Amino acid sequence: MAIGKILIVDDDKNICELLRLYMEKEEYEVVLSHNGEDAVNKFSQVNPDLVLLDIMLPGQDGWQVCREIRKKSDAPIIMITAKGETFDKVLGLELGADDYVVKPFDAKEVVARVKAVLRRMGKSTHEDVKEVCYDKLVVNMTKYELKVDGKVVDTPPKELELLFHLASNPNKVFTRDQLLDEVWGFEYYGDSRTIDVHVKRLREKLEGVSDKWFLKTVWGVGYKFEVNE
Repeated sequence: MAIGKILIVDDDKNICELLRLYMEKEEYEVVLSHNGEDAVNKFSQVNPDLVLLDIMLPGQDGWQVCREIRKKSDAPIIMITAKGETFDKVLGLELGADDYVVKPFDAKEVVARVKAVLRRMGKSTHEDVKEVCYDKLVVNMTKYELKVDGKVVDTPPKELELLFHLASNPNKVFTRDQLLDEVWGFEYYGDSRTIDVHVKRLREKLEGVSDKWFLKTVWGVGYKFEVNE
């Protein structure tokens, strides 16, 4: 049984077939399209959970297709293009795209990005839960609020999203690259050191609050939210 439906739009049929192979291996149902007008029509017909959308298409280009889809749906869109300029990324964000992949790409990376975007869009168990609670700690993503020992602590959105993601997956180790992909996604253009900076700031807010959980560094790997059993 398919776990979701993906519309792949690219005029390069070899790329479509490659992505289809990898997506079907992950148990997604796949629908293919090779031009902009057909993509808009198929979107209306199949109502996919996510769209992988090439920018350089015959007829309507990817930007136009993105605009048309956004008029009728908030389904996540990952833009695929041979271009990598910041201007294109910003334009994609303004038009409502959720992520961005530059050709040539590794198909496994595209699969990982699809999963990450669907998680962020509420298509997974963890994203259905908008609040996590531990001893003297409440992270509420509906209110974008952090409570430490019963008091609201002013916290920037990305710090809160990072803490929520880690705390929603207790004792699971994440690499910096995983956290960039799953928390920052399309919005981030820098390097992985930003994770270290955000963790340091979170630790300053959480230091000494409880001995039942810790924001822990796993040396040589990344970070985890460790909970004492």
